[in-house]
Amino acid sequence: MPQAAKGNTVTVHYTGTLDDGSVFDSSREREPLEFVIGEGTLIPGFENGVIGMEVGETRKIDIPAADAYGERKRDLLTPIERGEVPENVKPEVGMFVELELKDGNNARARIAEIDAENIVLDFNHPLAGHDLSFEVELLSLA
Repeated sequence: MPQAAKGNTVTVHYTGTLDDGSVFDSSREREPLEFVIGEGTLIPGFENGVIGMEVGETRKIDIPAADAYGERKRDLLTPIERGEVPENVKPEVGMFVELELKDGNNARARIAEIDAENIVLDFNHPLAGHDLSFEVELLSLA
């Protein structure tokens, strides 16, 4: 039976969990995920974990943070003055905000801290610093 290799288009169902067992994402309630192995559209640990699978096989893939979304970076924490937030917005720790950058692009950040003068925005990916586990089922291979 053929095995998944770089350059193959594969279709998978997956469920992603954190160390505590909580599910952060799953394709089980929607369409399966299709991608080409080696194109770099997904995190490296996921793509590499599918290599060698056969259609119908289910595999658990454990991915350390470095091969997923990387470690959390302190330099991606940015304080802004509270006065920069529109008055109609009530900031709360954990809330996500979308900001327009000076270059015209948008960026998403999580509010990490709030004090009397500043709000600290965290531009790290929400899964940065987390080891991830995926249960992957290979549905098709081309």
